[in-house]
Amino acid sequence: MGKATIIPFGPQHPVLPEPLHLDLVVEDEKVVEAIPQIGFVHRGLEKLVETRDYNQFIYVAERICGICAFGHSYGYAETVERLMGVEVPERAQYLRVIWHELSRVHSHILWLGLAADAFGYESLFMHCWRLRERVLDIFEKTTGGRVIFSVVKVGGVVRDIDAAQLAEIIRVLEGIKQDYKQIMDAFLKDSSVMNRTVGVGYLSFEDATNLSMVGPFARASNVPYDVRSLGIGAYGSLSDFEPIVDAQGDCYARMKVRALEVLQSIDIIEEMIARIPSGDIAVAVKGSPADGAEAACVVEQPRGECYYYARGNGSKNLERMRMRTPTSQNLAGMVKALEGCDLADVNMVILTIDPCISCTER
Repeated sequence: MGKATIIPFGPQHPVLPEPLHLDLVVEDEKVVEAIPQIGFVHRGLEKLVETRDYNQFIYVAERICGICAFGHSYGYAETVERLMGVEVPERAQYLRVIWHELSRVHSHILWLGLAADAFGYESLFMHCWRLRERVLDIFEKTTGGRVIFSVVKVGGVVRDIDAAQLAEIIRVLEGIKQDYKQIMDAFLKDSSVMNRTVGVGYLSFEDATNLSMVGPFARASNVPYDVRSLGIGAYGSLSDFEPIVDAQGDCYARMKVRALEVLQSIDIIEEMIARIPSGDIAVAVKGSPADGAEAACVVEQPRGECYYYARGNGSKNLERMRMRTPTSQNLAGMVKALEGCDLADVNMVILTIDPCISCTER
């Protein structure tokens, strides 16, 4: 057995888009242990509930993460609505799901582009981000923003999507689907990609369950858990929803789950558009959360389950607002998946877990 060496990994790394810092304990070329160092970009966003009222804080929640921006505003609004007993109009619930699934499509395609870049496939990276631009164009036309949308409010949504725009969304998504299927083959059938990912960063079903993994990370280890299955909001009207799972538990499985979820999300959006009811998009919300009132909500973000908690104090400002993001939940699994891998594969293992450090260190 070789001598153990500690190698710092990050916080800046050419493959990883965000600052993640690990201390890797290495023997020869094998990683024995990975020790995460958390707190590099802490911003103290949860503290702002003391100086921003519950309507203003939705814009803070949205900025927890750019890629997951809509999901955070959606989860925060749902939590405050439960806190205050607000009934959201059905059309608004459908619109929220449409935008949320579009966010999942753009997040997963963005991630696939980053994976292609890590493999050294620069052309494939550009093709992925070219498709993502079409999704961002939909956001821009329907919300006015491309990354931060500010379209959700407590009680519903700010803007409607008319019938012509809904038809245009379906047309664009069908075009994306055809191009995307060709790109997906490059990820799932290319021998070079498979050599880098199959059997790498393995996490068993037992470890994923015991460590409470969430999102595609867990589903790639055959854990059939997806918050959308709970039927919250308009998700309850889906005719048939089954989480996409894979039993391999390695980097390839995590890539495969995300790749297939893009097509699943497109199908969900098309079903939502086909069944969207008419009616109001928001209700007036008056008053303040009661002193001591508590509420919680879970939302399936692109990276997995995100938990929201709020407590009122009788004023417009919340007493407490807490988010537990999927990356925060998945750090233990990431450390476990790194144990025993080659040093050269560390960046690939971390990338396939799709960590969002701005979410985690808010």
